[in-house]
Amino acid sequence: MVLSVWTWSWLLLLLSPSLLVCGLRVHEFLYFRVLSPGDIRYIFTTTPAKDFGGVFNTRYDQIHLVPADPPEACEELSNGFFIQGQIALVERGGCSFLSKTHIIQEHGGLAVIIADNAYDNDSSYVEMIQDDTRRTAEIPALFLLGRDGYMIRRSLEQHGLPWAVISIPVNVTSVPMYETMQPPWTFW
Repeated sequence: MVLSVWTWSWLLLLLSPSLLVCGLRVHEFLYFRVLSPGDIRYIFTTTPAKDFGGVFNTRYDQIHLVPADPPEACEELSNGFFIQGQIALVERGGCSFLSKTHIIQEHGGLAVIIADNAYDNDSSYVEMIQDDTRRTAEIPALFLLGRDGYMIRRSLEQHGLPWAVISIPVNVTSVPMYETMQPPWTFW
């Protein structure tokens, strides 16, 4: 039996409801580029939270990536003022992913990137899920590999910088291959 192009198009549309939804879904990647400091000027890969947080639908050509203090962001932040209107870099552990996202949102953060606390993790992404508290978070929450988060934090400490400057999201399909600077410690 031969199906027409019209039939195949309708089947594809019916079987792929995700085509009708804007934004990223779990198991999709969102990329960001560190612009400063220069020693970590790479494109990094993140994944969105599975069932909470907003959709990342705004492009920022230059925005600060501010490491939270304390790093786990499970309590009041001592540098919350710097997170307002920026993106926070948080470390996994101590409380739920949703709690971290909620705290960053309360401080006026536009998004949160939660890095794995396993510093040697350079390949395994975690599905960030709700914590059954019925709380919500409107800002996007993204997961970053532990090695990547560690290297960003380490570079900031070495340079005595309070934040990195990033561009997010980066469309890697439109970036020439020679400009796709991926971290040398991470396989794509």
